Amino acid sequence: MVKDTYKILVIDDRPDNVYYLQSRLQQENFFVIPAFSGPEGIEKAKTQQPDLILLDIMMPGMNGYEVCKILTNTEETKDIPIILVTAKVDSQDVAEGLKVGAFDYIKKPFDKIELVARINSALRYSEMKKKSIQQEKYQIFEATVFTTNHEIKQPLTIMSLAINAIKRELQKDTIDKKVILDKVQYIEEGIKKITTVLNKLNAIKQTESKGGYEKEKDVKMVSVEDLKKEILND
Repeated sequence: MVKDTYKILVIDDRPDNVYYLQSRLQQENFFVIPAFSGPEGIEKAKTQQPDLILLDIMMPGMNGYEVCKILTNTEETKDIPIILVTAKVDSQDVAEGLKVGAFDYIKKPFDKIELVARINSALRYSEMKKKSIQQEKYQIFEATVFTTNHEIKQPLTIMSLAINAIKRELQKDTIDKKVILDKVQYIEEGIKKITTVLNKLNAIKQTESKGGYEKEKDVKMVSVEDLKKEILND
């Protein structure tokens, strides 16, 4: 689902650069969050959860590479696309930026059309990635339901047969206690098997609530590795 307004965090130690970008981006209906240092940018990325980050490289104290590395390795911010904005554009600088997890790279001074196009590409990638992750979760859920149904069905069938056998035995004039105890054992074993399956399901639910998900075997996942190349080549 496409948002009406996207939040963009601009991290740059020079206020004039921040306000210039803010003015440009507000004209395109983006909501801009300013930050004037690396630590401030990291804190705002965590608390305000922007849709995208424009990050300057040349900053005192903590440079853009360090900020980018922290953001892409922090759980709350690792999925936010980062575009490095800088005057440094040789191949080594580009490689360093991509190495620490940046999505894209744009040169100062930049063309407004190019800037907006790159921002929209990054936002599109982010949306497609989220959809892909949701699809993956659905596939895992579907596989889990199928597996659970299969694992529970067998002990339930055995338990049902055991109960019917007990009923038949109780209708006899002479009841064989050993027969009943044997069938009760089948029921107890079935309960243990079903309990084990339910515990597995509970473990998957707990993992999901922490931001992860247990993967079932033989489930084909939706890959997001090629999304970035596809989008940037549009």
